[in-house]
Amino acid sequence: MNAFWAVLWKDLISEWRSRDRLVAMAVFSLLVVVILYFAAPPGAGRESREHVPGLLWVAYTFAAVLGLNRSFALELENEALSALALVPADRGWIFLGKAAASLILLGIVQALAGFAFALAFGLDFLPVLGRFAAVAGLGAVGICSVGTLFSAMAVRTQYREVMLPLLMLPLLIPILLGAVRATAGLLEQGTLPWPAVQLLLVTDGVFLIISFLGFEAVLDE
Repeated sequence: MNAFWAVLWKDLISEWRSRDRLVAMAVFSLLVVVILYFAAPPGAGRESREHVPGLLWVAYTFAAVLGLNRSFALELENEALSALALVPADRGWIFLGKAAASLILLGIVQALAGFAFALAFGLDFLPVLGRFAAVAGLGAVGICSVGTLFSAMAVRTQYREVMLPLLMLPLLIPILLGAVRATAGLLEQGTLPWPAVQLLLVTDGVFLIISFLGFEAVLDE
C-alpha cells in the first residue's frame, strides 16, 4: 500500500512541476471538440446530435492515449524502470499508483472536454451531472487500467507511440460501447441504462484484476 501512495504522489508532483501530460491532453481534447463542432454543427438536427455521445468519447479516448503514452516516459528517460522493479512490494500496487495518477489527469480533461462539448453542441448536463460523472469515471477506470499495463509494455519498444494504441484500442471496445450507450441514454432520455453500466462494471473489474496480476511479469521483462 505504501508503494501505491509513493508512486501516486511522485507522478502527481512530477506532473504538477512540468504539466506536460495534462496540458497536451487538454489542448488535444479541446481541438477535437472544435473540429467536431465544424464537422457536425449544432443546427444539423436531431439525427446529427445523436452522434454526440460517440464524438465525446472519441475525444476522451484519444486524449487518454496521448497521456498514457507518457505515463512511463519519466522512468524511461531517467532509467528508473529498474528501480520500480526493485521496489520491495507487490508490483500490483505500483500499477495501481500509476493508473490512479493517469485516472486523476484524465478526470480533469474529461471535465474540461465535457464542458466544451456542452457549449459547442448546446447540451444540458446539469440534470444528469452526477450520473454522467459516474459513467465518465467508470469509463476512465477501464481506459487507465488497460492503458497503464500496455504503456509499461510499449515503453521499451522502438515505436511505443504507435504500439500503445494498437494494443490498447481493440480491448477498449466493450468500455466504449458501454460508455457511449450510457451517455446516450442520459442525454436523450435522462435515464441511465443498467445493461450499459453493468458492461462497464464487469469490464472494469476484469481489466483491473488482469492488470494488477500481470503487471509483475510486464515490469520484470
